[in-house]
Amino acid sequence: MPERTFRLNGEQVTVDVPDDMRLLWVLRDILGVTGPKYGCGINVCKACTSHLNGTAVNPCAIPVGDVQPTDEVTTIEGLADTVDTGLHPMQQAWLDHDVSQCGYCQPGQIMAAVALVRRVAREGRELTEEDLDGIRNICRCGTYVRIRQAVKDAATRM
Repeated sequence: MPERTFRLNGEQVTVDVPDDMRLLWVLRDILGVTGPKYGCGINVCKACTSHLNGTAVNPCAIPVGDVQPTDEVTTIEGLADTVDTGLHPMQQAWLDHDVSQCGYCQPGQIMAAVALVRRVAREGRELTEEDLDGIRNICRCGTYVRIRQAVKDAATRM
């Protein structure tokens, strides 16, 4: 099998897996990173949302063969390391707004929200309701109102 090397949460990792193995399986089953959750496996539920070079992606839809040695994969486990605090502002907002119920979708929700807020900031504009409507992560518990409040709150601190 071919070796694949990439950066994961700031560390260089190498795995010996088939190129067509999905990145989510590599993260969870090979590297033991359990933050990105398996939900649907077909890029619909978004429970596995992580960042690839700062962009929100769904590792269930990415063959590891498409990941390059210079690519940086960031999961919820590495998110706080991207800022100089114990928790990322989005994680803190989740706590402040008591967002989680079952918690299963929350890592993906947080990662999608962080990528959105960063993109909006790069574009030099304020976060809008339409932007929030673009987050397509599914939450079975239905905490969407609190999710939106937390994202807005965190956007003021990021």
